Amino acid sequence: MAEKAKMIIDKNVRIAEIDNRMYGSFIEHLGRAVYTGIYQPGHPSADADGFRNDVIELVKELDVPIIRYPGGNYVSNFFWEDSVGPKEQRRKRLDLAWRSLESNEFGLQEFSAWCRKVNSEIMMAVNLGTRGTADALNLLEYCNLDTDSRYAELRRKHGVIKPYGIKVWCLGNEMDGQWQMGHKNAVEYGRLAAETAKAMKKMDDSIELVVCGSSNADMDTFPQWEASVLEESYEYVDYISLHQYYGNRSNDTADYLAKTQELENFLHSVIAACDFVKAKKRSKKNINLSFDEWNVWYHSKDQDDTEMNERPWQMAPHLLEDIYNFEDAVLNGLILITFLKHSDRIKIACLAQLVNVIAPIMTETEGPAWRQTIFYPFFHVSKYGRGTALKSLLSTGVHDTREHAGVTDIEAAAVYNEERDEVTIFAVNRNTMENIPFEADVRSFAGYRVKEYLAMESEDMKRVNSAKEERVRPYKKEQYCMNDGILETVLKKCSWNVIRLGR
Repeated sequence: MAEKAKMIIDKNVRIAEIDNRMYGSFIEHLGRAVYTGIYQPGHPSADADGFRNDVIELVKELDVPIIRYPGGNYVSNFFWEDSVGPKEQRRKRLDLAWRSLESNEFGLQEFSAWCRKVNSEIMMAVNLGTRGTADALNLLEYCNLDTDSRYAELRRKHGVIKPYGIKVWCLGNEMDGQWQMGHKNAVEYGRLAAETAKAMKKMDDSIELVVCGSSNADMDTFPQWEASVLEESYEYVDYISLHQYYGNRSNDTADYLAKTQELENFLHSVIAACDFVKAKKRSKKNINLSFDEWNVWYHSKDQDDTEMNERPWQMAPHLLEDIYNFEDAVLNGLILITFLKHSDRIKIACLAQLVNVIAPIMTETEGPAWRQTIFYPFFHVSKYGRGTALKSLLSTGVHDTREHAGVTDIEAAAVYNEERDEVTIFAVNRNTMENIPFEADVRSFAGYRVKEYLAMESEDMKRVNSAKEERVRPYKKEQYCMNDGILETVLKKCSWNVIRLGR
């Protein structure tokens, strides 16, 4: 058996209070995320508004505090005026990002009503691709103001008397990407973002604004993009966005599970760029991070390209419908642990996306909603990862993979919830060959015992769930011992572990 891993945690050695918005998600007008996803009038589970209750119940399980909307790439050609008002008067539009037809039957008013049902806030994106500052202001007035003015009055005319009161706004999406409608270079975008942010905060100074960072860490302009954009906009924005997706096209599980090493490098680079501009401007404020797109995405890409190229302009086509396997769930657990370790700077994060499109929740058009493998790590951290992230000491063996050297066998994080008087350890053994003994020193939590130990383990890395069967799900593990504040167990190879301790 491999070298024992040891972890020490102390309730007084802390990273930061965790912002609950770290457990956000994302709904884009893309594929079946909206239509036959969250909205399907006539479905047996649909309520009077056409919202699928089976989906609502699963989203409420995940307890998602904030949801980004309506894109994504979709937002760069989004005409918000077509998504509000009486449905019979709304115009259909071509969505250039995903080469689909948008009916606008479901829009801002419907999304707001749906968010209330799942206990979530809206994170709204404005179109800085094919539109600009004026349209962003019009949308902000429509959503947030209670004035005697054109767009506030238009909202009231549409039957929404009270403002939506949306507090977090994204200044466009992935504007560094050549694929983006209205793509700009860093200085062009930075100036537009700055002027838009300045104007929006004059209209409503209670809002928070997210400026676009790089679309991913492999962009040729990364991280100069971050520095250049913030040079223009630092004084007016609150967060910079990060986007990153992972895949296992080489079918190498060990190397795949090492990819959070790259995530660590990505985070350090973005934080360094933010702090460089802070120092250069002699500013007293930090720009924090909004990791508002993250997930595994690779299973469906070839099929998606065929669908968009050969059968364009469909309504709600099957796009980005990755079916996730066991190793994808383990990688998502590793990503969430990494976020917890950087909770002093990551304040918002959005699992992309929520339903049907690279999502933890899938729906059958004529059948039920069901949980993908990646549902469970997110569910666990959202449920038990609220409170204070603790700075732990971790001693673990390392291994090398095809593309990564010195990969830690064990990754772990701990969260102390003072209100519930409990501490939760999240741990992944990403060694594909060996089970690893694990010891956690929790003596600073006098009188604590194990309340629950949940684990996800599998010999089959490619095991998937379906509407018919949940083959990947957690179970309650009893193989541990605890004496005098020292917890001992064995973490199975390639496993996700949640250990809850309390009085």
